[in-house]
Amino acid sequence: MKPLQIGGVDDHVHVLLGAPATLAPSKIAQLIKGGSSGWIHETFPTMKSFGWQDGYGAFTVSKSNVPEVTAYIQGQRQHHHMLTFQEEYLAFLRKHEIEYDERYL
Repeated sequence: MKPLQIGGVDDHVHVLLGAPATLAPSKIAQLIKGGSSGWIHETFPTMKSFGWQDGYGAFTVSKSNVPEVTAYIQGQRQHHHMLTFQEEYLAFLRKHEIEYDERYL
């Protein structure tokens, strides 16, 4: 995997990365969450209770949209002053007609 842009706010992170098609999104999430949790626990002893939520969202992005997604991640803190993560995520799912179960949002 190759990280292209990473950014976070208080309640979530966005990671734009290049990954081989043979690597399942669930494996990518497992590697990112597991590795970062281990690093956080070792680096910040006071954060031993840190843990990621169970779920994740994964979306493919065409190469032509990488600059737009990169810019979004770089400006997400300002963006979330207008819309909460939850509001934006629901709008994204609806816009792209992605089925979801509200119990997992």
